[in-house]
Amino acid sequence: MRFRSAAALPLVLSLCLLAACGGEEAPAQPPPPEVGVVQARAADLPLTREIGGRLAGFRSADVRARVPGVLQKRVYEEGSDVREGDVLFLIDPAPLQAALGTAQASLAQAQANYANAKANADRARQLAPTDFISRADLDNALAAERSAAAAVQAGKAAVESARINLGYATVRAPISGRAGKQQVTEGALVGQGTATLLTTVDQVDPLYANFSIGVGELEQIRRARAAAQGQEATVEVVLADGSVYEHAGTLDFSGDIVDPATGAISMRALIPNPDGRLLPGTYVTLRARLGQLQGVFAIPQAAVQRDAKSAYVMVVGGDGSVMRRDVSLERAEAGNWIVSAGLQDGEQVIVSGLQKVQEGAPAKAVPWSPAAPAGAGGNAAAGQQAPAAQPGGEGQQAPQAQPGGEGQQAQPAGEAPQQQPQPDAAPEPAATDSEG
Repeated sequence: MRFRSAAALPLVLSLCLLAACGGEEAPAQPPPPEVGVVQARAADLPLTREIGGRLAGFRSADVRARVPGVLQKRVYEEGSDVREGDVLFLIDPAPLQAALGTAQASLAQAQANYANAKANADRARQLAPTDFISRADLDNALAAERSAAAAVQAGKAAVESARINLGYATVRAPISGRAGKQQVTEGALVGQGTATLLTTVDQVDPLYANFSIGVGELEQIRRARAAAQGQEATVEVVLADGSVYEHAGTLDFSGDIVDPATGAISMRALIPNPDGRLLPGTYVTLRARLGQLQGVFAIPQAAVQRDAKSAYVMVVGGDGSVMRRDVSLERAEAGNWIVSAGLQDGEQVIVSGLQKVQEGAPAKAVPWSPAAPAGAGGNAAAGQQAPAAQPGGEGQQAPQAQPGGEGQQAQPAGEAPQQQPQPDAAPEPAATDSEG
């Protein structure tokens, strides 16, 4: 019994020593995590909205047959650009030429009647002072002269009307623009009773871009336009492939009447289209700069999180603790969120390492670089300490990191496996000592 007690004594002392060492390392706290931050800086940025809109021709004119007749020929090429006054269609002019001849003949007859009536009236005027004709004959001669003069005027008007109708047989472009599809084929009777639609000409340079905004945004847009101090609002067209059309337009019309059916306000922009790339009727995305936002922040998108309450960011306060900031977002632009409310100038917003922080817990802020991958800011700043935090996959380092949690404090525990075999080899010396 005495031999067993003496042999077990070193084992008990070793276990007590290990327990004491473990009790001293347990209260040690890990260092605060390192996170990549950017400093929020207030700036004045343009108020931009991406809105769907539809393009419309600057002017659109219906080309119609203004006189009855048979359509003889289409002169223009469908879809081509025409100038004002260019010939588009020809209508059979024969009936109109005959009508003009009839009007001219009627005019000639009226002019002959007028000449005869004028001669009679002049003779009556000469004989009236000598009492060779009665006063009634003089009045009749003068009345006949006036009637004949009126007939001449009516004949001239009829001739002019017939000449105009004959001119309408040659259908010309009313405006410069792009002529559309032919609506009536050759040989069809047009202009009989109603003005038959032949085609449409649309002026495509410039174009109108019609869009609308919600009435809830009207007050913000008014403030932004006032802050712009008269700077002209611009509108860009985003093409289907995501590129921006090279010619920016300007805001041309802004209505102040709310459509009761949609609750929106109609707006219109004027877009240059010198090369004709944009087509009327196309549905496009418009990027409208409607004014100036004052005191807003551009924050990387990786820093913004969302929950059921609102969008928010995490910031590192002056005491090094992490705090939440609920923010109001305006729009996304060039990889950033534009924050209009919720932040203060100079606050350090966490961009990388968000998964390692908790609200109210301390964190070490290091500058974040846009070139670094998201979440790598802490590891890059930590240098050689990063592998020590995740040693599970390495052979000899795994036992060192488990007891202490830190690189230097893990070594005493790592020596414990080397001391444990000693009590097994100690019985022979211990027995000798007990016998001595």
